[in-house]
Amino acid sequence: MEQVTISGGTGFLDVNKRARAELPQALRIALATGQLRRPLATTLGPVFELLVDGDYRVSGPERLSDDQLLSPTDTWPPSDEARVGYYRTAIRSGHRPVAVVLADGERELIIDGHHKIAAYRAEAVAPAIVRITQAYSPS
Repeated sequence: MEQVTISGGTGFLDVNKRARAELPQALRIALATGQLRRPLATTLGPVFELLVDGDYRVSGPERLSDDQLLSPTDTWPPSDEARVGYYRTAIRSGHRPVAVVLADGERELIIDGHHKIAAYRAEAVAPAIVRITQAYSPS
């Protein structure tokens, strides 16, 4: 698990909003192929720039437990069946595309990976995710 402090974030992504992130192509490819470089804080820099200032933890890629509910930030189920089919084929052949979720302690929002999550569920395989969690300091 890595610790990240955001200062100067845009606040575009917030657990209280249902905003869809537009990520750079290089990051989208890394997530689609599951080839994430460490440190994750650097690789996921474009995601962190969209968050509100504060402290966060990032972990993964890890498997999402079967009972964990996710809140979509885009149309659910995803309407692009061809993209879901692409990810289903990749998953069947052993690839593990990675979705990004933002957790606030009560819920987890799908920031990137709606099609990936749908494909994993259709294949009955636990999704691979990177989890960004807001770190709260004691009051």
